[in-house]
Amino acid sequence: MRSLQNHSLQQEPTIVMHVAIIGNGIAGVSAARWLRKLDDAVRITIISAETEFHFSRTALMYAYMGHMRWEDLMPYEPFFWEKNRIDLERNYVERVHAADNKLEFADGTTMLYDHLVIACGSKWNKFGWPGQDLERVGGMVSAQDLQYLEEITPEIKKAVVVGGGLIGIELAEMLHSRQIPVSLLIREGSYWSNALPPEESRMVSRHIKSHHIDLRENTELDTIHDDGKGAAGSVTTKDGEKIDCQFVGLTAGVSPNVSFLKSEESIELGRGIKVDNNLRTSVPNIYAIGDCAELRTPREGRRNIEAIWYTGRMMGETVAYNILNKPVEYDPGIWFNSAKFIDLEYQVYGEVPAHGREGLASLYWEHEDGEHAVRINYEASTKAVRGFNLMGIRYRHEVCEKWIATETHIEEVLQNLGLANFDPEFYKQYEQDVVNLYNQQEGTKLELKTKRGLSAAIRFLRKAVST
Repeated sequence: MRSLQNHSLQQEPTIVMHVAIIGNGIAGVSAARWLRKLDDAVRITIISAETEFHFSRTALMYAYMGHMRWEDLMPYEPFFWEKNRIDLERNYVERVHAADNKLEFADGTTMLYDHLVIACGSKWNKFGWPGQDLERVGGMVSAQDLQYLEEITPEIKKAVVVGGGLIGIELAEMLHSRQIPVSLLIREGSYWSNALPPEESRMVSRHIKSHHIDLRENTELDTIHDDGKGAAGSVTTKDGEKIDCQFVGLTAGVSPNVSFLKSEESIELGRGIKVDNNLRTSVPNIYAIGDCAELRTPREGRRNIEAIWYTGRMMGETVAYNILNKPVEYDPGIWFNSAKFIDLEYQVYGEVPAHGREGLASLYWEHEDGEHAVRINYEASTKAVRGFNLMGIRYRHEVCEKWIATETHIEEVLQNLGLANFDPEFYKQYEQDVVNLYNQQEGTKLELKTKRGLSAAIRFLRKAVST
């Protein structure tokens, strides 16, 4: 009798939910990892035509500059995928058939799914410039972009990079590292002035110029000229200046990579893929995360599309819970970003608008060397801290976030500013200078109570958690 019962049980079909994920960037891979953490049975397939394995997109520049090998860009060993039973499909999705729960691939094959996660990232912008489709014109978003740049580098005697964001300065630095002269064209009067306050924006401009990169402010691209062989040979600016070059980098922002979805009318598109707070699209079993997701109702003070590494990671975790019927709303928390402008480090926490706002006071200190700065924003009425901007100085994420979340008084923050600093030992400390500036401006007599040190920061964070 026992053996018959066992045989009967074995004949019952095992239904395993299949989740297909388009894209192997940080958002898609985070979704896969969290699905596996939360459910041991779910079938997971990551689909990408870009690369076989997930890689660190933000580190592409270091491979070109010779600081890292390609294999160093892979955060996980090749055995990770088999060990965690995450299938990898190297293919390009031509079309999503939402009504049939089916994907159609470029090679003519298809794949069925129960839930679909679209994490297809961004593409670099083209704005209709004459000559933008010539050879030796490109961006720096994908592994293919890096490979193409490597292939044509021997032909490049001089380069022009168009656009003043984070990718623009990275691409300029990459070319500069190969001793290729670079002209960097930006429309604004100083670098990234739509994101940085004026003082920090001017600091970045000075820093770029000091590294012998030809930064052209208030300059717009007009035309990319053919060298007679189908490749870029020069550009003309809107002022009529001609610049000879053998490569044009287009880094004037990115946009969601959603063109392959336009034939599927059931998936609502805006600039990106429209999603609710649970990251669900207009089709109940299809989700979108990362750079391609456009929130219908973003949190106050946040954009509906945020092409940021850490938000992609958070979206990946959130979508896994929702797919497994454990509803969680996406909450990006307090705004954070970091970058390097050549070797000038930059961090931002909380509210630091480029042009300020009514009622927001700002304490800005800049060192006489023009390479270090601290900005602390706070409410003029309540003195509650709202944001931090750091140039050339590193502050602890957890400490700054806690001060912002608890609306800590600016004077309490200043007296304990050393808790935030995590520059290496023996680096100069500037917290006393910041406190002195506040005293001078406000007529106070604050004293710095806490200097830099890990132990003090740990005690502060432990106390914050316990309360």
